[in-house]
Amino acid sequence: MTRRTFLKTGLTLGLGITAKALGIMPAQAKESGRMFQVTKTDEEWRQILTPEQFRVLRQEGTERPFANKYDANKDPGTYHCAGCDLPLFSSDSKYDSRTGWPSFWKPISEKAIGTKTDWKLLHPRTEVHCARCGGHLGHVFDDGPPPTGLRYCMNSAALNFVPASAR
Repeated sequence: MTRRTFLKTGLTLGLGITAKALGIMPAQAKESGRMFQVTKTDEEWRQILTPEQFRVLRQEGTERPFANKYDANKDPGTYHCAGCDLPLFSSDSKYDSRTGWPSFWKPISEKAIGTKTDWKLLHPRTEVHCARCGGHLGHVFDDGPPPTGLRYCMNSAALNFVPASAR
C-alpha cells in the first residue's frame, strides 16, 4: 500500500466516523447491498439505454441543470425508471425547486426507491436508486416543501414520462 492510498483511506474513514459522531449522516439513507430483481451486464444495458441514460443510471452520472428533458414539464402523468419501467414519481408530487432538475416531494411508493450514502463530494448525500434495477436516479435532500420536507432531485435521463392520457 502506498503512502497516498493509506492517507486517502484514513481520511475517508475519519470523515465517515466524524460525520456519524456529529450526527450529520443523511438520516434517510438505508444502506443496501441487496441484489435487484432486474440485472443485466453493462453490454446489455448499453443495448437498451442511450449513452446519456447509461452514464446516469449505470455509472451514477449527473446531467446538466436546466438543460434536461423534464425539469420544466408540467403535464400530468407518471415518471418511470428509464432502465426497467418501474413507476417512481407522480406529477402530483412534482414541483419547481429552481435547481434545474425535476424535483418531487415524495415517490409513488417507498418501495419504488432505495437509498444509500454517497460520499463523492467528500460530504454525505443520500443517493436515490430504483428499487427494481438499482439504476441511479439522483439524490434526496431535506430542504423540500411540506408535507414531507424532502426534495427528490432526479436526473431526467433516468426517467421516462408517461402522460396521464396514455394510461
